[in-house]
Amino acid sequence: MSSKEELLQKLHDTVVAFDEEGTKQAAEEIVSGGHDPLEAVMKGLAYGMETVGRLFKEQEYFVPEVLLCADALNAGMAVLKPHIPSSGEDNTLGRVVIGTIQGDVHDIGKNLVKLMLEVGGFTVHDLGNNVPYESFIEEQERTGAEIIGISAMLTTTMMGMKKVIEMAKKKNPRIAVMIGGAPVTPNVVKLFKADGYAQSASTVVAEAKRLMEAFCPAQ
Repeated sequence: MSSKEELLQKLHDTVVAFDEEGTKQAAEEIVSGGHDPLEAVMKGLAYGMETVGRLFKEQEYFVPEVLLCADALNAGMAVLKPHIPSSGEDNTLGRVVIGTIQGDVHDIGKNLVKLMLEVGGFTVHDLGNNVPYESFIEEQERTGAEIIGISAMLTTTMMGMKKVIEMAKKKNPRIAVMIGGAPVTPNVVKLFKADGYAQSASTVVAEAKRLMEAFCPAQ
């Protein structure tokens, strides 16, 4: 029987190696061994995808490899997700509208962020990928979400984030906008005047909670 640390490392390694069957097997061992499935997602699967993101940035991996890694991650997620307890039936910490910006069809990181927010206690309204700028604003108004989350994988599509932030703030200055994705840096956050920044899926819940406290202190 593998130790928890060995299984977490195996989850990481099999995601990076796009070994779908190996990821599924490691996830099943996590469950059968009574280990924390959320920790397995954060320190195994998510950590693996962070490594994949770095390899993509360094041009060691390209889109086909990233998609295969995502298939491995999803195989592990399918095993682990049913065993992750919700933080509350109503998920009342806050509401987030999330999507990948117009012109960008990459949604692996966005999907991981969505899962982290949901298990962290937020209600998430997912617009998917290639989302028109106006749709973020319309969905926020429809749902009353306190936070808009925008993802981009490409430097070209990332520029649209600035437009969405401007549109959102013009409609309602009290809306918090959080951005993330491979090309996003702290300098970009300042330049675009975003309110928050998720450097990785593992930090997004803490950042969303910070935004809720800053923009909705009465809640």
